[in-house]
Amino acid sequence: MAHGGSGATSLVEALGGVDVGARWPEPARGEPYRIVLVGRTSASGLRSVSQALGALKDGEAPQGLELLAVVLVADAPGRLPLSLLRRIRVLRSVARVHRVPWIPAWRTGSQMKDIPRQLVTLSRLVGSDTYGDGAVS
Repeated sequence: MAHGGSGATSLVEALGGVDVGARWPEPARGEPYRIVLVGRTSASGLRSVSQALGALKDGEAPQGLELLAVVLVADAPGRLPLSLLRRIRVLRSVARVHRVPWIPAWRTGSQMKDIPRQLVTLSRLVGSDTYGDGAVS
């Protein structure tokens, strides 16, 4: 995850995988080398994602990491302001970006009635079969 509160734990609970917190995984220690960088769609979340991408590009992360995608989890329901959409466009110019909508069930700890199609797409990307047959909204 690019920052605390990014939604990485919720994604791991939904899709499987490993949440290593706000640090880089270390493949030499048996941790995954294929990574998904997770951040919120808030201004500070997007800034953290950008900084993490810069560190990855500049070789400040452990050798051998493979970035599968950046996953941006909605920080609130509704449309994003234009200024944040512009920042996402910049991120898309350097990495594959997937957006996850606001999921009220994650906030309340309840079951999702419908699986957002974005989670189905991410499930396939990370090799999880969690949402292979779910009801998609």
